[in-house]
Amino acid sequence: MTTSQADLRTANPDDVDRITDLHTLARTAYYRAGGVSDAELTSPDVRAGRREAWLRAVRAEDRTVLCAEREGEMVGVLAMGPPYEADVDATSVGQLYQIHVRPGLWGQGIGSCLHAAFVRFLRDGALGAGVLEAWERNSRGQAFYARHGWKPDGHHRPGPGGARYVRLRLSLDPEA
Repeated sequence: MTTSQADLRTANPDDVDRITDLHTLARTAYYRAGGVSDAELTSPDVRAGRREAWLRAVRAEDRTVLCAEREGEMVGVLAMGPPYEADVDATSVGQLYQIHVRPGLWGQGIGSCLHAAFVRFLRDGALGAGVLEAWERNSRGQAFYARHGWKPDGHHRPGPGGARYVRLRLSLDPEA
């Protein structure tokens, strides 16, 4: 699929290093701004674990990972699939695991393009809602999701830097 912001395509194992690098850049930008040290974000061991997680996601039958590219450069990534938490009904809800856009390209519509792909994923799966977790100190991410209609659902769990992850919910059904 092509949009004015980026070309979207399904990720494959050959993309994992570039996905991991993009994820590390984006993650470092918002966690560093929230007070997490670089050592916790960019160490070789942390990167290796992140790479392994992306490889599992790309290979998983029940996950979808999309790459956003512009002029051959990976500029964003989206991962989605069934909900992680047992209290979320997988027959009616999908989970947005991650959206990452290369720092320096924020605000150019790439994240919104990826978000629209997640909404299509929900509609194609006849799912009425989505859930995601956002780090509470990631104010930019929180604002992005709020602009797209996401609202906190009251669930949270511990996260890095003594801050929590807050679960957000997007309802496609105005009655829900």
